Amino acid sequence: MDNKQDVLSLLRQVADGSVTPEQAALEFKRSPFENLGYARVDTHRAVRQGALEVIYGAGKTVPQMVGIAQTMMEHGSHNILITRLEEEKAAQVAQQVPLNYYPVPRIGVVNHQSRPLVGSIVVATGGTSDMPVAEEAALTAEVLGNRVTRLYDVGVAGLHRLLSSLDVLMQARVVITVAGMEGALASVVGGLVDCPVIAVPTSVGYGASFGGLAALLSMLNSCASGCSVVNIDNGFGAGFLASRINQMEGLPQ
Repeated sequence: MDNKQDVLSLLRQVADGSVTPEQAALEFKRSPFENLGYARVDTHRAVRQGALEVIYGAGKTVPQMVGIAQTMMEHGSHNILITRLEEEKAAQVAQQVPLNYYPVPRIGVVNHQSRPLVGSIVVATGGTSDMPVAEEAALTAEVLGNRVTRLYDVGVAGLHRLLSSLDVLMQARVVITVAGMEGALASVVGGLVDCPVIAVPTSVGYGASFGGLAALLSMLNSCASGCSVVNIDNGFGAGFLASRINQMEGLPQ
């Protein structure tokens, strides 16, 4: 079962008689995690949180990533994310499990399955150099079932570029702003829209940017209300949080 909706669907089938209680019990009988020795795969993550466990690729060996992915697939999982996956390792993983690899954000998607996209998330960057982090956010959100619009290279050095896309920004349910240098884009966008803004500082910039610390502090001190901030270069965290907000129950799709 990939998410809470699968659980509800199973319970409805029990209620209408198309699935017996015994058959449903077998689905829930599986262990809440599988102990592989090097990892304890959380097989109930989607039931509790609405999204599968994500494999953090950095520091893991190819056999470890393959073992985790195969275990998840045995439990019926699709669209398994592997983040921070280097291209060389991705090629080896793809020999053992079905993998779609995206080199710019360094993300692999195991056992991909198309799903309906809902809502509206906008991902905006200060510059083209911010694209790897932005794509990590955008692709994460898309794999989680969200409709994403990309606005790249709309930084404050040429404000007219951002203002030309006001209609897109105004229709968004969540905006992710990805910027390095002084990180001013988050404050500007935060002052224009009525939805939550998730700011992502990047390590892009010259010496005094201190590897993204300058942008992080600017975003933390934003005077625009409704802005939250994730860690430096954490596009995945921003995409995941935006998905949670975008798919909150009770909001129109």
